[in-house]
Amino acid sequence: MKRKAIECLVPILFLISWSPLLAADTPPERPNIVFILADDLGWADLGCYGADLHETPNLDRLAASALRFTHACTPAPVCTPTRASIMCGKHPARLHMTIWREAASDQPTDRRLLPPTAEADLPHAERTIAEVLRDAGYLTAHVGKWHLGSVEHFPETQGFDVHLAGNHWGAPATHFFPYRGRGHGAIRYVPGLGFGKPNEYLADRLTDEAIAIMRQAGDRPFFLNLWHYGVHAPIEAKSGDIELMRAKARPELHHQNIPYAAMVKNLDDTVGRLLAALDELGIADRTLVVFSSDNGGFLGPTGREPDRPVTSNYPLRSGKGSLYEGGIRVPLIVRWPGVTQAGAVCEIPVVSTDLYRTLAEVAGTVPRLDAAQQTDGRSLKRLLLDSNAPPEARTLFWHYPHYYPTTTPASALRDGDWKLIEYLEDGRVELYDLAEDPSEAHDLAKSEASKAAELRDKLHAWRTDIGAQMPSVNSAARQSN
Repeated sequence: MKRKAIECLVPILFLISWSPLLAADTPPERPNIVFILADDLGWADLGCYGADLHETPNLDRLAASALRFTHACTPAPVCTPTRASIMCGKHPARLHMTIWREAASDQPTDRRLLPPTAEADLPHAERTIAEVLRDAGYLTAHVGKWHLGSVEHFPETQGFDVHLAGNHWGAPATHFFPYRGRGHGAIRYVPGLGFGKPNEYLADRLTDEAIAIMRQAGDRPFFLNLWHYGVHAPIEAKSGDIELMRAKARPELHHQNIPYAAMVKNLDDTVGRLLAALDELGIADRTLVVFSSDNGGFLGPTGREPDRPVTSNYPLRSGKGSLYEGGIRVPLIVRWPGVTQAGAVCEIPVVSTDLYRTLAEVAGTVPRLDAAQQTDGRSLKRLLLDSNAPPEARTLFWHYPHYYPTTTPASALRDGDWKLIEYLEDGRVELYDLAEDPSEAHDLAKSEASKAAELRDKLHAWRTDIGAQMPSVNSAARQSN
């Protein structure tokens, strides 16, 4: 479907030295792109996905005007690997970025297996989606959580013209200004956000900065990453939001963590403000909006309510860190005015890795691909054009050779409605029919032994093909047992 040429002619105010970057002519028919990524937000945490305590009217309205995916997954059950896959379109196992950055070289030595040492930094040799879009004429901006490398690998080195508030850590010490303090044994801070106010909340401030960038974007279409630190721990929320959620809480609800519910409410409020700013600027009909999360909901417990799980991923099983659906299935909402059908729902399984090719195609460009820069995702443009398009034959894969409170090292695949998980300590497999058993409650590995064997062979071939790193036997642990 064709769209009118778009032009945003607003002078950039806060980066005068960047004016040469903004002088290029704007080719026609390319939308602005706003990508909002929540941190640790579960599949069932939004009203439009079945949340009960949580209030998300703005995201629900966005979904009502957009295409909502019900079987969208991340390629990893934790943050850094998913973010890397989004940026370069490759599976985390191919990148050897299979765990969050701080743990890349700090794995347990007292377990049955020794996890592999993972890459801590997204290599500069990878061609990121920001580089693809910048070369296509977009102004590129990143606001918020990065978690893809040390200062030598910050967004400025990976294709972003503008960068605010990202660093190499996975979470702030606090969500309240001045956003610094002791966390995880060190003093943490969020850079670039000086001159705040007492009680200023991080998601609000990041949204302020994102809206300012949209106002000052210049005469090219823009690609804006607004990657929130919330709703990741520490579980902190504004007092007024906490009281609103406390008044709504009921013992029969699946979601019971009141401060977390208040964080979700604030996240929704910020999305509403950003969408309102698009309307105010007169560019909403020229802007593709993507909303998603980096992994399934964190079960906890943590924070101000230590006796309650942080969230519930019901009806999905388990949560962050696990290769059950609760750890890898996430919300995905895409609004492309004039293209996506309002209120459409797509049940075809997709994965965050697909966003690389999707955004490139939306921008009217094709990434330069060769043997070194191949991608593992597929463009979702045909589904944006027609959510009822027939599914294509496809197998999705996961590889998490690490320990987490919800799992031991494991790999998995989804082939149609079949889901196989292999646990690497002992080679045990579990098999589920997601069409009949979305909660993964009934293991069919014994009753469907031939199917389990077929899928396990396919999983092993895939790991070999992409060079997935495998854990090794911990001889010291074996001797101690």
